Amino acid sequence: MSARENILQKIKQALEKPVPVPFDRTIESEKVFVQGAEDDAVLFAQEFTKLQGRFAYCINESELCNHLAALFAEKGFINIYCSDEKLRPLLLQAGIKPYHNLESCDCSVTGCEYLVARTGSVVLSAKQTDGRTESVYAPIHICIAYNHQLVFDIEDALVFLKEKYKNNLPSFISFATGPSRTADIEKTLVTGVHGPKEAYCFLVEEG
Repeated sequence: MSARENILQKIKQALEKPVPVPFDRTIESEKVFVQGAEDDAVLFAQEFTKLQGRFAYCINESELCNHLAALFAEKGFINIYCSDEKLRPLLLQAGIKPYHNLESCDCSVTGCEYLVARTGSVVLSAKQTDGRTESVYAPIHICIAYNHQLVFDIEDALVFLKEKYKNNLPSFISFATGPSRTADIEKTLVTGVHGPKEAYCFLVEEG
């Protein structure tokens, strides 16, 4: 009997005598991480900044525009790319005319699907107007989110995405956790290798 026939024979025997499931399928799995009393916005801010992200909380969109204008002036950002029609008016209000070319922009401004408080992650998907390219290709990524987009854990984000898009989930769902970084070379942490070298998140309180 050849090696191939031997393997196929073992597979056939295994299928005829399946191994019993070690755990009762009726037992509902408990969550590993339990939400505490701390506010999700505070927790997200703590985790996001631990990962070298820059976070700002805005009480309304007017304050958001002031923060954006101050950031752009401080950093010298002129070419601000944004394709999201809901966010472009905010840039205009901040005195910025959105730039047209992603390849040569100073930074990109996008929305998101959700913010995950426990991990400090920004959830992005292909269903967004800006897709994934803007948050990865630009050297600086600025995310604008609202308090209704805050969830505690990754599981919550996935459940809400499933409900939001029903049976038509996005072709990709990405969890961006801080700026791009790697320590592959001599265990030295380097940012901006495979994506933006800086990440900002502005969380806006809704009335």
